[in-house]
Amino acid sequence: MTSRRSFLASAAAAIPLVSAAGKKIPVGLELYSVRDQLQKDLMDTVSAVGKMGYQVVEFYSPYYEWTPDYAKQVRKVLDDSGLKCMSTHNGPKALSSDGIQKAIELNQIIGSKKIILASAGKITSADGWRGVADTLTAADGKLKPLGMGTGYHNHQLEFTKIDGKLPMEIIAANTPKSVTLQLDVGTCCEMGVDPVQWINSNPGRIRSMHCKDWKSGEGYRVLFGEGDTPWKKIFSAAESKGGIGFYLIEQEGNRMPSMETAKACLDNFRKLRGA
Repeated sequence: MTSRRSFLASAAAAIPLVSAAGKKIPVGLELYSVRDQLQKDLMDTVSAVGKMGYQVVEFYSPYYEWTPDYAKQVRKVLDDSGLKCMSTHNGPKALSSDGIQKAIELNQIIGSKKIILASAGKITSADGWRGVADTLTAADGKLKPLGMGTGYHNHQLEFTKIDGKLPMEIIAANTPKSVTLQLDVGTCCEMGVDPVQWINSNPGRIRSMHCKDWKSGEGYRVLFGEGDTPWKKIFSAAESKGGIGFYLIEQEGNRMPSMETAKACLDNFRKLRGA
């Protein structure tokens, strides 16, 4: 039998975080964090993630190969698990002129509103990054009438100067404000860029965030909350100025199995976030 204490703990875990402004902010899992289990049994893994207390998931690029029928099966599991998919992580094909329609169809089936570009490939000039911005702008124009949108997810490359500018600065300056700047906190910190300053410099555009921790000497193998990242300052900036709509925990590998790691990261997140 479930004890009263464990029942109350489970109930509390299912309540979305509330910002200082009173806005409910869901916490989700970037499913790349449990990719080994996802490859074995996607449906059971998604269901288990919901039972952990996560409210949101983000599927990464292999989802693009699904058929519409399979996407409908995934949507049922999401609904049954109390989960929402609010965005997807994509390669360039999903935003290309001949590939975006398939991305739209799959995202609409699973309920996702944001088709996020996770990598633009090997771009070696400022002009090349302006071309990426043009792609995002064109895709956003197609998605907006559907109540959808796009965005860009940084890695280390996008916070490495090229021709005197950070690629993320080029993307931000050359796209409309409706294009989300999905912040990968870990890679931002690794490259020596202040995530709080970046958030404050782009008000309203940090609508989602990958909460991946980083620690000098250990990299990304630390659990959320164990690294060098100033999370409380980041939460404050994201919620007061960044326009955060949901958080996504991401973990690239730890001493524990991936599902245990995902649960431990969620527990640490809730303690640190104050919820």
